Amino acid sequence: MNINTKIAQTYVVSNKKLTAVAVLGVLLGMSVYIFMNCMLVGFDKSSNSSIFKSTAHIRIYKDDEICEVIPKETDETFLIVNPKTVPNKNTILNPKMICELIQKEKGVKIVTPQVSSSVFYNNGKSQIAGLAVGIKPDEANNMFDIKSFIVEGNFNNLKLTQNGIIIGSGIASKMNLSINDNINLTSTKSTNKTFKVIGIFKTNNNAIDKSKAYINIRSAQELLQENDNFISDINVSVLKPDDAEKISKKLTIITGYKAESWSKANESLMAAFKMRKIVITFVSFTILLVAGFGIYNILNMTISQKINDIAILKAIGFKGKDVVQIFVTQAITIGCIGVVGGIIAAIILITILKNVYIGGDLGYFPIDYEFLEFLQGIAIGFVITFLAGYIPAKKAANIDPVSIFRK
Repeated sequence: MNINTKIAQTYVVSNKKLTAVAVLGVLLGMSVYIFMNCMLVGFDKSSNSSIFKSTAHIRIYKDDEICEVIPKETDETFLIVNPKTVPNKNTILNPKMICELIQKEKGVKIVTPQVSSSVFYNNGKSQIAGLAVGIKPDEANNMFDIKSFIVEGNFNNLKLTQNGIIIGSGIASKMNLSINDNINLTSTKSTNKTFKVIGIFKTNNNAIDKSKAYINIRSAQELLQENDNFISDINVSVLKPDDAEKISKKLTIITGYKAESWSKANESLMAAFKMRKIVITFVSFTILLVAGFGIYNILNMTISQKINDIAILKAIGFKGKDVVQIFVTQAITIGCIGVVGGIIAAIILITILKNVYIGGDLGYFPIDYEFLEFLQGIAIGFVITFLAGYIPAKKAANIDPVSIFRK
């Protein structure tokens, strides 16, 4: 330990009250910064998890087309007034080949076809409008992890029972259905088909639980009176959800069909996420910045109090860089104590909050120990404390000892 470090430590110990105030400022700033950023990551993970229970990273489908009423081989000019949408069949041609083509793309993890059919669920006099989704059980489970929100029955029975159906808990409650009961479905093509309830799921999203059901893909095709080549959608899961928008643009070109990313399909929700992230980041960083100003003011006061000491040090041979080192060391010492205390306080806050059950779709409060956020908080904390110490230290280094002695 050199003489500069010893002097810095003496200043830290001699001004215990000022040091305690500065440490407390850094501690509160650090703990709030880490806590709020961990909470932000937790919110994002929870929101994405809720979205991906029913939404693929990329959905490929045949989009509506505007009718072409202009003859292609003519010199005449036509004026189209209020063109209409062509009500063509929304099937995807050559779905097997397209799935294989998509699977070869870099960043793509899982590709699975599905058939969506608007239906009426009938049980006695009860009738509910909803959506029956025809899936390939294993592939759909790998993508959406359907097994994780099955509350009754066994998901594996779906691939063993051709006329099996897994319904939402809202449908089961309203129609008083349980496992092994029968339910009748009526499609938009007026096809009636009876299914056996082999499972009930609960996503805690009321809109989905009260309207959605999973059936085998062949059963969905039969409901729509289509052959086994009929596919309404192709769902794609990618390795990094944030890359979905970029990959979807490429898939649109490759397949010739509309490829819509999950972020595009949930634009309003994504805007809310972005706004929340800006607010939380701004608030947490501001608190940490206020702590930095606290250290700056305290070191400024220390310099004012120790002005005679600084003059004596420079008179006996200490250089400007030695004075800078003394006060920067003091600031870093305060920062170290505050950062360690802030980490401990953040861990305590996160531990308490992550064990709070709030119910609904979230369950327990969505927060966890995010290593990168801790690392980022530590880095920013040290940078701010260093600058808060360096600026007044540079001022102290430029003091003229002769002018001080004359006073």
